[in-house]
Amino acid sequence: MTNGTTMTNAVIDSILKRRATKYYDPAATLGEDQIRELVRIGTSAPTSFHLQNWRFIAVHSPEAKARLSPIAWSQPAITEAAVTFIVCGQLVETNVIPDRLAPLVEAGIMPARLVPEWEIPARDLYMEYPQRRRDEAVRTATFGAAAMIYAAGSLGLGSTPMIGFDADAVHREFELGHDEVPVLLLSIGAERPGNWPQKPRRPVDEVLNLV
Repeated sequence: MTNGTTMTNAVIDSILKRRATKYYDPAATLGEDQIRELVRIGTSAPTSFHLQNWRFIAVHSPEAKARLSPIAWSQPAITEAAVTFIVCGQLVETNVIPDRLAPLVEAGIMPARLVPEWEIPARDLYMEYPQRRRDEAVRTATFGAAAMIYAAGSLGLGSTPMIGFDADAVHREFELGHDEVPVLLLSIGAERPGNWPQKPRRPVDEVLNLV
């Protein structure tokens, strides 16, 4: 890229065209394999110390949508989109790191001797700091959701991330674990006409400091 030249490829095009979908085709559905593939892509996102501290609840049946809708401000996307994911971050527990790293060791990617060198500093970084544990849960869930948003766009699907919901009610209704934080809802599905294009953003010079 040279000065004044715009980068472009399929990934960037998907990002630049992304918009929060308002109008979904309620007749369009996604199969379980398609839902699984979206989550597989989402879990390719980065996580601290390879913790992978996330969970995705795919609300796609009419019954489950009816349970979620009233505790998510009755937003139309909940019932009209093919699926709405409850994207959960899990509070950091560093004792899971050996198990999370075991596939890397078995695949020859990581030497076994390095496992304690990841677990020990992670424990020091997080376990005595409740806010850090929660902050990491939110970061992890957000990274995963972002990957799913751009994957959906590349597949011609719309998406809507939402924080308009009763977190305590979602926790109870969908039986989240005591260590799970419902970070956001993410609706994904086929769009119908009437959606706006991506809204203009602030100029880069207003948000970038080159130092």
